[in-house]
Amino acid sequence: MSKSAIIIPARWASSRLPGKPLLDLGGKPLIQHVWERCKKVCKVDLVIIATDDMRIAEAAFEFGAEVALTSPKHPSGTDRAAEVAKNLAGFEVILNVQGDEPLIEPKLIANLLQVLEEETSLAMSTAACPLASGELENPNCVKVVTDLSGHALYFSRSPIPCDRDGTSNPLRLRHLGVYGYRRKFLLEFVKWKPSPLEKCEKLEQLRALEHGAKIRVIKTKSSGPGVDTPEDAEVAAKLLSKKRRRV
Repeated sequence: MSKSAIIIPARWASSRLPGKPLLDLGGKPLIQHVWERCKKVCKVDLVIIATDDMRIAEAAFEFGAEVALTSPKHPSGTDRAAEVAKNLAGFEVILNVQGDEPLIEPKLIANLLQVLEEETSLAMSTAACPLASGELENPNCVKVVTDLSGHALYFSRSPIPCDRDGTSNPLRLRHLGVYGYRRKFLLEFVKWKPSPLEKCEKLEQLRALEHGAKIRVIKTKSSGPGVDTPEDAEVAAKLLSKKRRRV
């Protein structure tokens, strides 16, 4: 069985929520909730937080996480994850879990790993769930359409697919920002320049599609909210509190 690692990119700067990784949610920093859920994933050999900020690194050390300090020049979490992955010789699969997903399901991450182990022709895997009410027209909510085998055809901020006659009632999917990569592909991917569709939509996964890579989309029934705003943080804190009470 090939070795795999989960890398959690975390940065301090955020236009809407500076210092987001250390935001307190129920007595723990946001990044700790993400790390704890990643640690529950079976068959993963390493979970590591990748950051360029010592405040995040010191907090992560305190709760027992392994940390990699990365360059502050990276334009995206993918580039940050790739810097860490470059030093993980012998690892076949890299899972990139955003540091603002405190309710991500360990089973979903495990499924992203499993499909890459089973389908050796795949370069990437990612996830999606049905759109919720009000998300179709929201450009901050990324949509994805797939082929009949579950491979991504396109990602967009626009409403896709277009139900021209209003009679098809298609299943519309919201893309979830979690990825599995073959390490070799990830290291190649970050060397490519941003592609035309990527620059248009501001979605880097389109760079992979434009280069002909296959991305398998794992469908899940629902997903907990990511944290981008103070309002998101309030919702996440309430949901985490409910989960604790059920345990």
